[in-house]
Amino acid sequence: MNYQGDRTTGFASPAGDNIEGTIDLMSTALDLRQPSRYPVRVEGDALLGRAIRHGDILVVDSAVAPRAGVVVVASVGDELRVCELTQRAGEWWLRSSSPQASPVQVDDDTDVAIWAVATGLVRTDV
Repeated sequence: MNYQGDRTTGFASPAGDNIEGTIDLMSTALDLRQPSRYPVRVEGDALLGRAIRHGDILVVDSAVAPRAGVVVVASVGDELRVCELTQRAGEWWLRSSSPQASPVQVDDDTDVAIWAVATGLVRTDV
């Protein structure tokens, strides 16, 4: 006799209505086929407060509009940084979670450009 899952006896599981679909990371967070999305490897521990560690890979998207509270890739002068974008009293700031690093104001007088917004995180060292 061959077992057929649709022909069982007894009663169906009450949890059957709560079964989730499969998780497709490629179509949501990690789809790098989009031209505006690319991976960035994090160097340093400036964002440990956001649980972003040295060696992590951020998936960033240059088509996503920056807003307060997101992690961004920005250029400050000749240096690329991964920072949190914050807003205080109507002014925009780039800051890390390191208490030693001072925030950088984002305005017309500073050489700051926001390149992309982080949309996902890949950690290979668990």
